[in-house]
Amino acid sequence: MTLAAMWEARATDGRGGELHAWAREFALPAVRGAAGLERVELFTAPGERVLMIALWAGEPQPVPQPPAELLARPVHHWTFTRTDAG
Repeated sequence: MTLAAMWEARATDGRGGELHAWAREFALPAVRGAAGLERVELFTAPGERVLMIALWAGEPQPVPQPPAELLARPVHHWTFTRTDAG
């Protein structure tokens, strides 16, 4: 069974670039080194948001928390079960 974990953080105004840089330097390597990872991708979105989507063979591993001063609100995260693959 493959699970997809989506992690989304929203930066305080004007700090989206810093949040993205933090995710590339700290969160992405932490996830890439975790057992069971099949694939991980990092995205940016309007509204100073940074998203990470990871596919896992088994239980998703946690993503490190960004520095509080970069965040406009708490990080959101969801886990999805793959039902169809193309």
